[in-house]
Amino acid sequence: MCLGVPGKIISIDSDASGIAMGRVSFSGVAKQVCLAYVPEAAVGDYVIVHAGFALNVLDEEEANSVFELLRQLAEFDGGAGGPELVETS
Repeated sequence: MCLGVPGKIISIDSDASGIAMGRVSFSGVAKQVCLAYVPEAAVGDYVIVHAGFALNVLDEEEANSVFELLRQLAEFDGGAGGPELVETS
């Protein structure tokens, strides 16, 4: 299973080979992300990112919906880091 995380594009430039790269903020933590798969993306857009690649553009309402689901999951998990494994014999 993979997880795509929404982030907001705060700047766009190109790398040495001309590939579009963006600085994307994930709740205040900014990372460099490849934007090659979303050429329509612009500064201020939200994108779903997996493994350093933006895979699609979201509108702000969709991004907020994902943020809310992630918040609910964190509350459900109780911050424990995932389900406990139970040994059986």
